[in-house]
Amino acid sequence: MLRFVSGCSPVGYAGVPCFAFGEGMGQVMLESSARELAGELVGRRRSINRELSRNGVRFGIYADGHYEDRLFPYDPIPRIIESAEFTDLEHGLKQRVDALNACLRDIYSDKNIIKDGVIPEEYVYTSVGYFPQVNGVTPPGGVFAHIAGEDLVQGEDGQWWVLEDNLRIPSGASYPLFVRDIERRIYPTLFRDIHIRDNRAYPRLLRKSMDFVSTEGIAVILTPGRQNSAFFEHSYLAEKTGAALAFPEDLEVVQNRVYFVDYAGNRHRVGVIYRRLADEYLDPFSFNPDSVIGIPGLLAAYRSGNVAIMNAPGNGVVDDKAMYYFVPAMIEYYLGEKPILQNAPTYMPMFDRDRKTVLDRLGELVIKDVAEAGGYGVVFGSSLSAAERGEMADRIRREPRRFIAQEVIPFRDIDIVDPKSGEQTPRKADLRAFVVTGQKTHVWYSGLTRYSAVQGEMIVNSSQGGGFKDTWVLSPAQSEELSKQTQRDVVNLLGNRARRTPALVTAAKADNLYWLGRYSERTFTTIGQFFPFYDLVMDTQVEAFRPFAHALDLPEDFHDFDTFIHSFLYDADNPDSVRSAVLGAFNNAVVLRPELGSNLLQYVELAVKTIGDAAHGDLASENIYRQRDITDYMLSLWGGIEDSALDPVLKAFLFIGKYLERVDLYTRFKLPEDDLIAPLNKLSAYAAMLDEMPLPQCFASGARWLMEQLPLRGYEDLTVRINEFLNDFQGRVLDLDSGKRSVLNAMNMDARRP
Repeated sequence: MLRFVSGCSPVGYAGVPCFAFGEGMGQVMLESSARELAGELVGRRRSINRELSRNGVRFGIYADGHYEDRLFPYDPIPRIIESAEFTDLEHGLKQRVDALNACLRDIYSDKNIIKDGVIPEEYVYTSVGYFPQVNGVTPPGGVFAHIAGEDLVQGEDGQWWVLEDNLRIPSGASYPLFVRDIERRIYPTLFRDIHIRDNRAYPRLLRKSMDFVSTEGIAVILTPGRQNSAFFEHSYLAEKTGAALAFPEDLEVVQNRVYFVDYAGNRHRVGVIYRRLADEYLDPFSFNPDSVIGIPGLLAAYRSGNVAIMNAPGNGVVDDKAMYYFVPAMIEYYLGEKPILQNAPTYMPMFDRDRKTVLDRLGELVIKDVAEAGGYGVVFGSSLSAAERGEMADRIRREPRRFIAQEVIPFRDIDIVDPKSGEQTPRKADLRAFVVTGQKTHVWYSGLTRYSAVQGEMIVNSSQGGGFKDTWVLSPAQSEELSKQTQRDVVNLLGNRARRTPALVTAAKADNLYWLGRYSERTFTTIGQFFPFYDLVMDTQVEAFRPFAHALDLPEDFHDFDTFIHSFLYDADNPDSVRSAVLGAFNNAVVLRPELGSNLLQYVELAVKTIGDAAHGDLASENIYRQRDITDYMLSLWGGIEDSALDPVLKAFLFIGKYLERVDLYTRFKLPEDDLIAPLNKLSAYAAMLDEMPLPQCFASGARWLMEQLPLRGYEDLTVRINEFLNDFQGRVLDLDSGKRSVLNAMNMDARRP
């Protein structure tokens, strides 16, 4: 039985043939071949999951007040949709989203659909998604819902049903987009032997929509922060679209215009914001005054037509679960067409007849609280006791606007590979289709297929353990059509090289680059210096390790050497450990994905995984020597950055931090002054790359602190070189800081060390 779940990111289907909209023999053969070949991915699931891990394809969840990054569970059996079937879906999705956009324009302007009695006004004005603050505002380009996430399920008879419309901040496109690239590389002949529509056009479609509605200025993707559950998607889409990834503190409003503020205080006009913040938190001046992640004055700039916001504030009024009831009527009202895609049969307790039906059949229906999301607030009547059904009936009578009820409809299971047994087993699944609107409306040739964690469970949210699959849309069977599709795919692929927003370094990102340089160097040099001392200890000279501990301000009075070494290498709760340094590098690198790119960020991800795996083993020598893999990853990171097209200013910030750290560590370990010539020369070279640009305060503070330490370590002559470095920035040291150093500088080998 299919039970509809509110707020679920949809899931897909892979194991059962589906020929709902017509099935020519050629297409049947294509689908059969695709399913047979797709089975080959099952044997490669470990390789694919390894690639997802090394690239940090994560989602975040909150449990018991604690935030945790988790890898998004992936299943290798794809959902396959044949070409003609998807074409019909495409027509229905375009129709639906066009009607929803028309309704939003109407509700926030003339309100004809209310005047004509198609939608009762109380359903509009009592919706938690309706914001009178944007009444009378027509967004740039006239587009309200730029990205729509349409949640669908497929019944046992092949019919597709729309579960809900997500028009505020729908997420999930990045996961099938990313995994398809991995699948293509893991098994390249598969994609040569079967014809699947290319899904790489999504970033291009998104950027085209951004450019179409942009007023004047750069494009940004606004994220609430690193600990948002969808941060991976925010940073990955910024990387792929070429938009700047912005945090709330990076933007400010001046005279009703939005600006991106770089580390030197220079303002850069913003023309379009793809926001990943809920309406309530966008602007504390206009919405929730307690919001600390909003942009004060943003709504005034938007109302003035000086910036586009994707998706438009106030969209929640039509993706309210109660307004869903009226979407078929919207399609007929605005487009004069019959709906192609059907709603799940739904009852509205606000209407007397519907309320009677709901109360009479409470044990057969699924009840949804329209104020809830993410799979919460969903109650299956069949699971309630008689007393609980009575309580629910009373709640519906008291607050009929708060609930809708839907039929429980049979829908298809989808096979997954059980990660424990390796056997194929059925799961409930649905599909989130993505519809992007700019000058035109486009349906993405893919989608997010998600499945439930437990057999028979209907809720598929990632926050509740659900996983995801790729969604394959087959190309047409006819050779002529296939040739045309291939041409379109090539054009899409080439067009996917979106023009990039100029590299803009904020105060926070300057800080991230600096500490990424320091932490990566701290990891590399500390491990390199560790082994000679460790080898002496293995030769029974335990005392030989005390100079190493002394150099790093570590406890020298260790009674249990193995415990000390385990703490120093692996203890994430020990701020002096190598593992803490690796995590410090990661915490700074992960917010730099758009600048570094996923290919470089993966080296830091690999270092995190390597030291984490070693930490959970015993203290055998093979675990100790896995540390050398980590130094190789740091070398690869630095070499990749140096060889990349990264802006010289960004490179300079990272490598200045790196070589300040190297001088610090080399002098701690009493290395010869000749060994310090190269890092000091590098420090000067990267300082010169800033070319009259200012130096952030944290850089200067680190250099000044080091100057104070050098005479105490017997390197007084080197203070001249560090002083020369600072003199290069005489009068150009910024008296500001991002204020995040205390969080990011975890491996503080001296409590006073900046």
